[in-house]
Amino acid sequence: MKELLMSDDVERLIRTALREDIGTGDITTMSTVSPDAVISGHYIAKEDGIICGLDVVRRVFDALDADVRYEPICSDGDRVARGDEIAKVSGNAVAILSGERVGLNLLQHLSGIATYTRRLVDSVSDTKVRITETRKTTPGLRVLEKYAVRIGGGVSHRFGLSDGILIKDNHIVAAGGITAAVQSARLRAPHTLKIEVETETLDQVREAIAAGADIIMLDNMDCPTMVEAIGIIAGRAVTEASGNMGQRDLLEVAKTGVDVISVGALTHSVKALDISLKFTSLKN
Repeated sequence: MKELLMSDDVERLIRTALREDIGTGDITTMSTVSPDAVISGHYIAKEDGIICGLDVVRRVFDALDADVRYEPICSDGDRVARGDEIAKVSGNAVAILSGERVGLNLLQHLSGIATYTRRLVDSVSDTKVRITETRKTTPGLRVLEKYAVRIGGGVSHRFGLSDGILIKDNHIVAAGGITAAVQSARLRAPHTLKIEVETETLDQVREAIAAGADIIMLDNMDCPTMVEAIGIIAGRAVTEASGNMGQRDLLEVAKTGVDVISVGALTHSVKALDISLKFTSLKN
């Protein structure tokens, strides 16, 4: 999974974030700290959770000063408790102070996603169901947010519009119905791509199955309706439960027999994990 962190997309977003925060210069640091000052510090977890994004912090400092020494004490995916030391950093104080907030923002955000994902995955661990994210990601951060979901034990949905066919409600209207949409997709799309159809009613489930959909999304259905839908599908397609799943009892949903539960809240409204960077020594 770490190959995701080495992508050019991650490099660009880090540099964009640094430009956004630093602008023409970190005035506070330049006004108060000697350019030659060397500082040491450590990252501390201020609450329990799953750590994610340690290598991203390294890349933030590398972008500012390759001589900054950054040493993770744990690995992405590790559980930490409040008070645990996560990483150490030392080097030029100006570089570290200038990159501190960008690094922390990313580390806290990704750790929050991994922590929430692990909680949901653990809640259905006695079932066959898999937890996945959606495209409801922060613009520009998708590669990192989807990485964090995987670190938390979730699985990946399609990355973007170009790597999967998901016929949703508005596609159905625009195409003239489920059958027409699936038939058109079969004619135009590569045979290697599976076709998923979003359904909201049992009649739509029946139509999607008859049209030959490979995956059927059961959107905003209550559990008894999902059970009925799965009976209709009878193993002829992969089933995905979706729609405000972050507010549902996922174990109850999993027990309907669905294969996948997609949770937009994994990325669109997650709480950041509280982490701080504390300096411990200074050399001038």
